[in-house]
Amino acid sequence: MTISLRHARVRYGPLEALHGVTLAAPAHGLTVLLGRNGSGRTTALRALAGTVALSGGAVVWDGADVSRMPAYERTRRGLCLVPERRAVFGSLTVQENLELAARDYSVALDAYPQLRPLLPRRAGTLSGGEQRMLALSRAVLARARVVLVDEPAQGMSPAVADRTYQLLGGLDACVVVAEQRLPPVLRGRAALVYELRRGAVVFGGEAAELR
Repeated sequence: MTISLRHARVRYGPLEALHGVTLAAPAHGLTVLLGRNGSGRTTALRALAGTVALSGGAVVWDGADVSRMPAYERTRRGLCLVPERRAVFGSLTVQENLELAARDYSVALDAYPQLRPLLPRRAGTLSGGEQRMLALSRAVLARARVVLVDEPAQGMSPAVADRTYQLLGGLDACVVVAEQRLPPVLRGRAALVYELRRGAVVFGGEAAELR
């Protein structure tokens, strides 16, 4: 296992958002955190990334406890977080956003050809789906070891959403995504799924087992 939460607890003031959550994502492949709003799925991603502090438990990465490692250090070690909002630099153009990730961004345009005519546009003027494509492109170009994505297909057409999951599933990385519902393209596949409700894990297993 590459990265995991072990009995993780997170508090926002007097409210506890994660109640001793334990989950683990494999070094290669796709792990899905399912849950409605308020279930704790986004908080679990943030805890893995280090953007929220644990009040109990641990984050373990490659066998080492990194609970106190700041988010920027986790990024240096190869972790990439794509949040649900503000995942791109809105004042920069699409091309400038891509160039921040890599000089050669042709792979991103091959994955999402819709971005090619948008290269001179400021990212803040794009639609929600276009911004998701741009944010995911930057994550792909980063060649991260661990990729965490909150609602990757938000605002996308079904065809583009399917292609997005094929792209994420094909990365040579540990990929953890948070979704409200299991994407249709993953039904019957060998993706690892955890379902959260009210800050606790209520199911853990293969996507094909989920009912």
